[in-house]
Amino acid sequence: MKITPSKNYILVILLAVAASLTSCNKMKSVFGEKRSSATGWAYNTPENGGFEYDGNYSQPVGPGLIHIPGGTFVMGRTMEDVMKQNNNTPRRVTVSSFYLDETEVRNIDYLEYLHWLYRVYADKKSEYTKALPDTLVWRSALAYNEPLVRNYLRFKAYANYPVVGVNWEQANNYCQWRTDRVNEKILIDNGYLEYTPDEQTSSNHFNTDAYINGQYKSGSQTEKSKKSSKWNDGLLLPNYRLPTEAEWEYAAYGLVGNTSEERISHQRVFPWDGAWVRNPDQKHRGKFLANFVRGKGDYMGIAPNPNDGGVQTVDVKSFWANDFGLFCMAGNVNEWVADVYRQTSAEEVNEVNPFRGNVFKKFVIDTLTGRPLKDSLGRIVYTTQTKEELAARKNYRTADNRNYNDGDLKSRISDDDRWTGQDKKGSSDMYYKDKNNMTTLVSDISRVYKGGSWKDRVYWLSPGTRRFLNQKESTDDIGFRCAMSQVGTYKK
Repeated sequence: MKITPSKNYILVILLAVAASLTSCNKMKSVFGEKRSSATGWAYNTPENGGFEYDGNYSQPVGPGLIHIPGGTFVMGRTMEDVMKQNNNTPRRVTVSSFYLDETEVRNIDYLEYLHWLYRVYADKKSEYTKALPDTLVWRSALAYNEPLVRNYLRFKAYANYPVVGVNWEQANNYCQWRTDRVNEKILIDNGYLEYTPDEQTSSNHFNTDAYINGQYKSGSQTEKSKKSSKWNDGLLLPNYRLPTEAEWEYAAYGLVGNTSEERISHQRVFPWDGAWVRNPDQKHRGKFLANFVRGKGDYMGIAPNPNDGGVQTVDVKSFWANDFGLFCMAGNVNEWVADVYRQTSAEEVNEVNPFRGNVFKKFVIDTLTGRPLKDSLGRIVYTTQTKEELAARKNYRTADNRNYNDGDLKSRISDDDRWTGQDKKGSSDMYYKDKNNMTTLVSDISRVYKGGSWKDRVYWLSPGTRRFLNQKESTDDIGFRCAMSQVGTYKK
């Protein structure tokens, strides 16, 4: 006998299936993070107050950057200390994942910056003048380098050469400008801002901090762009900045090329394998891996096949990239890093993300509006935290930590004196008794530079070597590249 299901029976089955699917969807919503696992309320729903959350966020890679996966490595000297400075004792440290420029900042990159300054600060040309590289660094009393003085920065033949004559302060200002231009374009591309170059002036150009704090408005905003992006949206990128010394050194070695399952097969002296500076591959065997001085008077080699092709600097991609994909981490130009120089840094800084140079700051609040104050150039004003604000803190007790615990007079006074300001003989400079009896060039504005250059011997090509220069000075063999912190977990 054939049995035919009744309509009621079929309806019951369908309802059960629907209930089952609804139950599964509810569970998925909770554990798939569409709903709060703490309260059960739905995320990203205006009816529930609009609390927003995105569990699938992945930080976009900023223009020009390469991802550097973090890890541990032995930081410090890998060669004989021929300078007898004992300023980089080997020690194991750990560096968080971050991003670093594929190449040194080029002349064309810096000219884009200068062009923007000239256009936006039309009424404040001093801002443009302050950013100009010192082209006279090419001059020497007993050498003819006038063609470089005239042409190196601006002539199109040098567009892809590394910018030089830029001091540490100028390099930092470029990093901040780059942050703002990249974030401005992100907001324009996503409909939050209109592109209005004619409206940009010294007091009303886009600035990331000002925008986040509600202190920037485009004059011709559309209905679509009236909504502002918040910092915690994840749309805007973190700051471009100078890398720390530890980040730069870690990135230079590119240890992903000689490791297997957390085992480093051999220590590297340079950003490549081996203790010499020629390419060992059969196809390119014998060619130099960097631009440096081979010997006394030999800055280039013998025509028609010179050893590195450049008397001075060369194109930023003239040589092979290291195992992270970074070009010219040895030779071509030295590079500024963020750290303040101390000979004993290896003994003092932390094992995780080591860095000397912290100056902790806060917004200056406008008493009329209750918002962060802007200066005449449209930038948020910062000031250092006060001793009174830090009195109860345990992890740090002073805002300016550039010379913290470095062995100078301030480091040797008692904690009570240090925090109450009763030190009568301390100073920001190291190892001297008074301001009329200076015995060192090392101070809180002495900054580290790394990497070796076109005018250095092979010794300085090792990432473990370090030197320093006043942050207000520039040379014909120091350039820079930018870094960016990684926020959260990196996803390819």
